[in-house]
Amino acid sequence: MTDPGIRTPRGDDDRVVDLSEDFVVLPEQTTDDTDRGWGERPGGRDDWLLAERPPHWD
Repeated sequence: MTDPGIRTPRGDDDRVVDLSEDFVVLPEQTTDDTDRGWGERPGGRDDWLLAERPPHWD
């Protein structure tokens, strides 16, 4: 006779593992690797930086 309050350990074979493609372990980009994380306003200045590059970069 077993006590219903005592759980018997289950093996790894009984554990359900999600192997779908939608499962994400780590995000592609962390929050500190964004404009806001660096303390900048969103939108960027890429166009301005490209227009202001030195002539020897061409």
